[in-house]
Amino acid sequence: MSVLDSLIGPIASIIDKIIPDKEARAKAKLELLKLEGTQEMQLIEARLQAIVAEAQSDDPWTSRARPSFLYVMYALILLSVPMGVIAAFDPISARAIGEGMTAYLGALPEALYALFGTGYLGYTAARQWGKVKGVDK
Repeated sequence: MSVLDSLIGPIASIIDKIIPDKEARAKAKLELLKLEGTQEMQLIEARLQAIVAEAQSDDPWTSRARPSFLYVMYALILLSVPMGVIAAFDPISARAIGEGMTAYLGALPEALYALFGTGYLGYTAARQWGKVKGVDK
């Protein structure tokens, strides 16, 4: 059974929950089934298999990617505490630091954010699929 075959059922149940109109729901499921044998769906399946293989990798760089990202996010959140202290004593410096960080993050290409979001969501979907299949714990 392929990755895609195991996703058709859950996607169909999601369609049942989010589309209240029976006719629209039937059309959405029909489109899903039409996609099943197409080249586009085969491409999606290949991508999902690559994500699953990466999630199951023994490579420490690959397996630590998600926790490392979370640590970076935690650090950014925790930086708000000293920024609050700086703002209490020197609001102009705190504003300048915030504007500098905003300018830096705004200068990163939008495609980089899209790539990161796609990879992170794909990894999450692959992990969920692995848990449903009993492969991941």
